[in-house]
Parts: sequence; structure tokens; C-alpha cells
Amino acid sequence: MKDQFASSADVFVWLSRFINLERGQTPKSFKLERMETIAALAGHPENCAPAIHIAGSKGKGSVTGMISAMLEAQGIKTARYMSPHVTEYRERITGGAEFFDEPVYIEAGHELRDIAETLMDKTKIEFRIFHPGSRDGEGPTFFELLTLYFFLCARRARCGALVIETGMGGRLDPTNVVDPLVSVITPIELEHTEYLGDTIAAIAGEKAGIIKPGRPLILADQTDEALRVFRETAAAQKSPLLFFPGLADIQGLKIHSGGTGFTLAFKNTDFFSAPLNLFLPIPGEIQAKNAGLAALAVKTAFPAAGEDAIKAGLGSLKLPARFERVLDDPPLIIDGAHTPKSTELTVQTFISLYGEGGILLFGCVAGKNAEAMARLLLPHFSRIIITTPGSFKASDPGALYSVFVREAPETEMPGNSGGTGGKPALVCIKDTPEALRYALDAGRKRGLPVLGTGSFYLAAEIRRLLTNPLSV
Repeated sequence: MKDQFASSADVFVWLSRFINLERGQTPKSFKLERMETIAALAGHPENCAPAIHIAGSKGKGSVTGMISAMLEAQGIKTARYMSPHVTEYRERITGGAEFFDEPVYIEAGHELRDIAETLMDKTKIEFRIFHPGSRDGEGPTFFELLTLYFFLCARRARCGALVIETGMGGRLDPTNVVDPLVSVITPIELEHTEYLGDTIAAIAGEKAGIIKPGRPLILADQTDEALRVFRETAAAQKSPLLFFPGLADIQGLKIHSGGTGFTLAFKNTDFFSAPLNLFLPIPGEIQAKNAGLAALAVKTAFPAAGEDAIKAGLGSLKLPARFERVLDDPPLIIDGAHTPKSTELTVQTFISLYGEGGILLFGCVAGKNAEAMARLLLPHFSRIIITTPGSFKASDPGALYSVFVREAPETEMPGNSGGTGGKPALVCIKDTPEALRYALDAGRKRGLPVLGTGSFYLAAEIRRLLTNPLSV
């Protein structure tokens, strides 16, 4: 008799054996047929409830969390799928903002393992999936199995709605087996160019793969190049396109350290007859725009959702590593920004609340646009520490440090509240605990705030270290 999982942690330990199978992937590694095969073997759990599907380069996690919170406030039991996690794996697969009961994770884990074992090649120890065009079959990836696990958990928990964030891209993403009530696409940037293409049009084309025939598309503000792709795809799919900037305005924006207040005014009274006065406990103009996008998606997919649900959902929102203050002495903010635009928005919010000349702890994984992020960050901090953003994905802090040195301004910069002036002091400390200690010590000595950003993996590592006083 096979060993039984005793906890959700046991299931994730078993799943983790597949992580190494994802390293070294190429664009040809992504095949939706694999996910369709294992979904069919599981009895298509992705169809257990109506879904809202979210893709994009930045803000998709926030929008996913907001939609889920609004639906829960409306009284709809919701399964939420997000990545990456910040503290533990269960954050990726939840019932709304709360973890499922342990029996849900455990029993769904047994289902998942049984399905995987039916794919085993009897003559080898590796898992195999056989599908047309593949002579020997290919093993399921960690993210494919994790996605199936989410669907199994949602089905077992008898959820009334699914809110699903894509992992990467959209067209070939494992989550794209769903036929959602609506699709949502947040702003597009150059990202994952080795997999998605090296132009905005190519990346938009991959993200547009989640647009389904006849299903409405909720679209955030985009560059002209991306907007053209989305308009053409929506027209081809006969998908109604709801372009947020043309449908609503964000007014009366008020940002403070405890969150963001604003008025959401729809131009079409079919959505809401009067402007909504809203508050969410995350600072930042971009979060107000994300909230507007989420409200439009919820109202389109579930027309009965009311103003009270929108307000209550946003007011109760909990999203780690979205401009999250995790320490008071010195003020330490962590944010998962990992693209140039999201970095720019994070820095703008940080400066508006804490002023210029703070301390930056930065680390990003390989393949990101480090040059663009360095140019955005360098003018605003008096001291910058480059470090390792965890070990889940490949990174090269030494090369990243060289980028910052190369992009550093030639001339001196304005002073700041801490009384320092001149060019920022740059240092590379590859050991993350040591780098965090260095940043916090510098912040305390100089009376300066600290921003940790560049990757959700770095934010996760900072949070983990703060739970162990001996680390910092």
C-alpha cells in the first residue's frame, strides 16, 4: 500500500520533485496538449465552476486577488489560483483569501498522484504522457501538475467560481484549458522574451491566446502596439472587448501609507449607476487601476454583484508583497515588482510616501530587463545593495551589480532627507541574509526607509528571514 499524504505540506514535497524538470526548458517545451491530456484523465475538473482567467505582464496577481475578494464578499465560494507564493505553497491554491481545509488538499493530492501514476512508463522511473506527435511522450511539468492540483482542490471543495492567474504567457499556459466567463488582460511589457518573443506584438499575441470565442475580454490600458493585437484577436474570436480606459475613470486619488482611496466612475451606467467611493489597504495609483479592472470583470461575469461586494472585497484585501510594510524600524517595504513599468510605479509610490534617498535592496532573476530597471532606480536611492533573489530561479547578482555600475549616473545627484548627497553607494552582497542585515543596519543608522524589490522571490526571502530573528 502506498504511503498516504498526512498534510498539504506532504503533497507539496511530492510535487516539488518535478521542479527540476522545468529547468532548461525551451519554447518547444510548452505544449497545451499535455495539460489537456491530464485534465481529461482527471475528468475535467477545470469545468467544475465558472471561471475568470487573468493574464498580463504586471498587476495580474493583484487583479486576481481583488476579483476573488469581491466574489467572496458577494457570497460566492471562490477558488483562487496565483503564483508565485511568498511564504508557503498553499498561497497559490486557496479558497478566496483563506486556505482550504486540510482534507481538501490531502484528498486532492491523492487524486493528483493517482493520475500521475497512471502516466508512468512501466519500464522507466520517469512519468510519461503519450499524445499525438510524441514518440516517447514527455513528463508533466511542475506547473502543469500544480495547475491540475488547483482544479482538483476546487472541485473537491465544491467552489462556485474559479479565479485563475496564468503562469507565463497565455496561449500555451497550462491554465488555458479553461473556457472562462470573461478573460482579463493587464498591461503588457517585454518579459520572458526567450519564451514569448522579443517584441510587444509577439508577447501580446501570446497573452491574447486566453481570449475565447464569444467570451468578453476585459482589457487594461496598453501600448498602441499591444492594443492593436488585442483588438484584432478579439474581433477574430467575436469576443466583446471592454477597454477599461474607455469605460471608467479613476478620480480623487488619495494615497497614504495605509492604503489608497479613490472614486471609480463608470461612463456606462449599465455597470454601476453612480460612482463608487472605494478604499483598498495597499498604497499606489496602479492598485486603484487594478481595482477598477477587477470590478469591471466581476460585474461583467456576475452581473448580480453589487456595490457593497466591491467595497467589502477591496476593503478586506490581503496580498503579500504588494507594497507591504513588514518592519517599522527602519520602515521596510517589500514589493514583487519585476518589470520596468512595475518598478517605476513602485518607486513612485515609495518616493511619494517616504521621500528620496532611501536604501534599496534589489535582486532579480535572470532574463529580466535589468538595464531598464537600473536606470529607473539609480536616481532615487542613496545606497543600493544587490543580492540574490532566492534559489527557485536562476540569478547572477555579480552580473546584475555590473549592470548597475555601468548604468550609474556620471554626475552627482540631489541630496535627501538623510543628509547624504552624491552618487548612490553600490554594493553587491550575494548572501541574502547578510544583505538584509546590511540594509537594515544602514537604514537604522541613517534614519532611512528600505525598499526590497525586483522579484517576488526576493520578497519571499525577506519575509522568511524576518520570521527568524537570528537571521537579521
